[in-house]
Amino acid sequence: MKRRHATLSDIAKALNVSASTVSRALHDSPLIRKETKDSVIAMAKALNYQPNQQAIGLLNKKTKIIGVIVPEITGYFFATAINGLQDFVENTGYKLIIGQSNESFDQEAKLMETLSLARVDGLIISPTSETTSNIHLEKFRESGIPVVVFDRDCPNFLSDKVFVDDYEGAFQAVDYLIKTGCRKIAHLGGPANLTTCRCRKRGYLDALTQNGITPDPQLILEVPGFTPDCGEEIIRDLLDREAIPDAIFAVNDAVAIGTMPVILEKGLRIPQDISLIGFDDEPYSQYFMPSLTTVWQPVYELGLLSGRILMNHILHSPEEYDYRYELLKPELIVRQSSKPLV
Repeated sequence: MKRRHATLSDIAKALNVSASTVSRALHDSPLIRKETKDSVIAMAKALNYQPNQQAIGLLNKKTKIIGVIVPEITGYFFATAINGLQDFVENTGYKLIIGQSNESFDQEAKLMETLSLARVDGLIISPTSETTSNIHLEKFRESGIPVVVFDRDCPNFLSDKVFVDDYEGAFQAVDYLIKTGCRKIAHLGGPANLTTCRCRKRGYLDALTQNGITPDPQLILEVPGFTPDCGEEIIRDLLDREAIPDAIFAVNDAVAIGTMPVILEKGLRIPQDISLIGFDDEPYSQYFMPSLTTVWQPVYELGLLSGRILMNHILHSPEEYDYRYELLKPELIVRQSSKPLV
């Protein structure tokens, strides 16, 4: 049997009063006697009455709901960003509806349609690796719903944007490897259509050239994903070549960690033969042997700031509002997988 929630009419029927009287009593109207208010409140508790917040929101032209779309929610990065966002909205009276696109543009578009029908007051989104069109985002903006793009960019889409400086993080990592004496530095980069991956590759290339090292195309490889399996597969191919690198800068920690058993299997040592640096500072990266040198990202702050900026936009009319572009600073965390500075 389908469960039915108690309504204003149920309370009214139980007390033999009108539904409008119940509504006024629950809203503490001065037109309703205290005895009636007390009876209505007691009956509402007895029937476990819960007001329909979405319906109330629609009457006020605000649902107090924020939509969030991310590629995945099980990994550390997006889970931590959502945690920061949740902590921010907790005291604002707003709720989150979180959708996982699974790196599928079609799924992302469907989620946005669902959120539009739910009449969310705003959207925070990190686009998929397949997202090359901004049409679905433009529809949101045209309907007056503010959008914050975070972590991954949607070029040519005008909105508030919050990112980590991937270029700076990559530059720091590769510059450090060079300062420890490494010269043949490989880059295991992510899908080229993602802005984060392109920025990390550009930081890698600039660190080499600014230190007088000509990039070797044979040492620049693109991994299809961000899992340890991707790192394991691509490092086998790289180490089977004649020119073995003396360092590896990977697009993320998982790919870097996936290379470790293969490097050791080939009789090579970390970091004596090959230094290794990842990106993200996943919590588990410090517990490997050797512990992983990596680039820390302020992920919690990324979610927190995205929420703050979106709320600021919700509270201001478009005429009063200037879009913000925020770039948070990463930090190199040196551990045992890279050589120390000489």
